[in-house]
Amino acid sequence: MTYPNHDQDPRGSGAGWPGLGRPAGPPMESGRPGPAGPFAPPPGPFEAPPVPAAGRPAPPRRGRAGTVAVAATVALVVGGLSGVGATQLIDRAEPITQIVQGQRPAPRSVGETEAEQAAAVILPSVVQVRAGRGSGSGVVIDGAGHVITNHHVIAGSQTVRLVRADGRSVSARIIGSDATNDIAVLQADNANGLPAADLGDSDELRIGQSVLAVGSPLGLNGTVTAGIVSAIQGRSTPRAMIQTDASINPGNSGGPLVDLDGRVVGINTSIATLGGRTSGNIGIGFAVPIDRAVDVAERILTG
Repeated sequence: MTYPNHDQDPRGSGAGWPGLGRPAGPPMESGRPGPAGPFAPPPGPFEAPPVPAAGRPAPPRRGRAGTVAVAATVALVVGGLSGVGATQLIDRAEPITQIVQGQRPAPRSVGETEAEQAAAVILPSVVQVRAGRGSGSGVVIDGAGHVITNHHVIAGSQTVRLVRADGRSVSARIIGSDATNDIAVLQADNANGLPAADLGDSDELRIGQSVLAVGSPLGLNGTVTAGIVSAIQGRSTPRAMIQTDASINPGNSGGPLVDLDGRVVGINTSIATLGGRTSGNIGIGFAVPIDRAVDVAERILTG
């Protein structure tokens, strides 16, 4: 595979590369194709089914780690890695409330599966991100209404709206973004009804561990798909990526990958395809480890 001159080849050759494909989300502005062809969200949000209430876990411990890179032999449809940019501060946020990682899960209800519990825990904290003429996903990370999404989801957009799990929408502003890591931070203008997600520790992930991908593929708000951690690509490098077979499609970009305790372990970013953009998901998706995503978010928020 050849790599046109964009970001560096993650395998360390130093040659330019395009991030192995284009954004794994609908086009962010007219004429920019997503991986499965141009897509614009339908007028009006899709409403997710009612989300069961879930108790919030207790005392935090802080986790750290996280790094990114993907070497693949198939064409990869991905978001934001075609940019060269360093962190860009677009606006300054209010002081961030603490981003807490590594909380303990709440006990399951009788008869409830682990996947059901995880979905019930995470869904209230997941939003659809509508930016320009395209859409992606995001996850609330603190009580101030800050939302992590992918850089490629909001790139080139001036206005953003967030569609909540209950179908209601709120306006948001772009605080800043990092094209290299494909991470952006937004802030909802009204954080009421947007609980912060529990953040896990991506250093503790195990191959074969069950995970859920949550977001708004093709504008379908509150969609949950299941899979496992297939691999940690480049685990010992500063550009590691979580590989998963949980179905990730255009519109999932920026949404969370969570463990069965409902804790966010990654930010869904890209998929591999065979035969070009239109071949769809083949069970090879990638997520930015949450430890690195949090590091980037904190850097954006503190300047």
